[in-house]
Amino acid sequence: MSEYNYDLITIGAGSGGVRASRLAGGYGAKVAIVEELREGGTCVLRGCVPKKLLVYGSHIQEEVSDAEGYGWTVDGLKHNWEKMIDAKNTELDRLHGIYVNLLKNANVERFHGRGIIVDEHTVSVDGKHITAERILMAVGGWPSTPEIPGIEYVISSNEALDLRERPDRVLVVGSGYIAVEFAGIFNSFGSRVDLVFRADQVLRGFDKDIRSTLTDEMTKKGINIISKVLPEKIEKSDTGFRVYLSNKKNIEVDQVLYATGRSPNTQGLGLAEAGVDLTENGAIKVNEWNQSSVESIYAVGDVTDRINLTPVAIAEGRAFSETLYNNNPMKTDYNDVPSAVFSQPPIGSVGLAEHEAKEIYNDIDVYISGFRPMKYTMTNNTERGLQKLIVDRKTQRIIGAHMIGLDAAEIIQGIGIAVKMNATKADFDATIGIHPTAAEEFVTMRDKRAG
Repeated sequence: MSEYNYDLITIGAGSGGVRASRLAGGYGAKVAIVEELREGGTCVLRGCVPKKLLVYGSHIQEEVSDAEGYGWTVDGLKHNWEKMIDAKNTELDRLHGIYVNLLKNANVERFHGRGIIVDEHTVSVDGKHITAERILMAVGGWPSTPEIPGIEYVISSNEALDLRERPDRVLVVGSGYIAVEFAGIFNSFGSRVDLVFRADQVLRGFDKDIRSTLTDEMTKKGINIISKVLPEKIEKSDTGFRVYLSNKKNIEVDQVLYATGRSPNTQGLGLAEAGVDLTENGAIKVNEWNQSSVESIYAVGDVTDRINLTPVAIAEGRAFSETLYNNNPMKTDYNDVPSAVFSQPPIGSVGLAEHEAKEIYNDIDVYISGFRPMKYTMTNNTERGLQKLIVDRKTQRIIGAHMIGLDAAEIIQGIGIAVKMNATKADFDATIGIHPTAAEEFVTMRDKRAG
């Protein structure tokens, strides 16, 4: 008989934790999972899924306007924000139920409460101690905000998804993907949006041409972009909030949304006390097998602050369980991971940005194509897109592919397979395009950009 209650205790029932737990349970391990909130985690309950549902809804008014170019007349268009939020919550309840069933079907025992590490084999859940041979930390990240006067008045992306009514005036602070996505959502639903951030352009770290195009398109859509500026103080007023900026100006708004980053959700979990090495921002340091500095404690997902994407957490969860519970050693490959930003217009990206490629390769070729989506040619919609390929000149291998425009995420998923398989520019050139589509631009680029 085992000296422990379980073979594995997972703390955190998000995408990575659930994948690891149910696979381990399916392979015969005795598994418990601890969740303080609801099974599903950030992506399903507070991130990717509800956010994209709101993105879909926010496009409707623009699509109705575009429909006039095709002869449609629509009268009396109205939107009920509260009804949309209720529908979104119904969908999240359904997805939560799926996660619960996945765990039940794998014989994973569920504990509700805050899981705190007592020692290398013991977890306390609301005062009850349970033990396991191994502990897996999959607690994800949590929105972080700076210490400025009035910060208690702001909301994060968590609360933004549950507002019972739409604010008419919104200040979004941040330049990352969460900030630009919510700026687009509120703007498209009719709110006045000011986007404030410290950098010179949105999406620091992304390819420069993608950043420039998105900045231009967001401005065209009416978002007031205020770069190289940050809030210094927030005061409650009779009609909302007054935000004092570092450029000595101030803005009156109904809601202030901070999207300035997320931090690993490790505070107060007993990790350091148990000897687990953490980074400066609280991330759990792990090796290539997802193992921390304590032999029996592992971690996957955003809490390790490697590539903070749901599919990566799922891949890490799978690698953990395959290695330890299925005698199938597996490591996660972090090269050429595709990603998307559901901004307006959306972005898809895989491989290296141009500035990254220049640092790694001696010589590169850059192919770029700007376009106006065919869907808009009979409308007054002036939105434009851009596609870009970055090629290692020596081997002619595609080392980066980027797109901003309609269906970018869907298109880049396919391009990502080609990049992962080390496709060359000649392979792209030899592929016959599907006409008329935006995707065919990737196989019809012939002219290198000068310089």
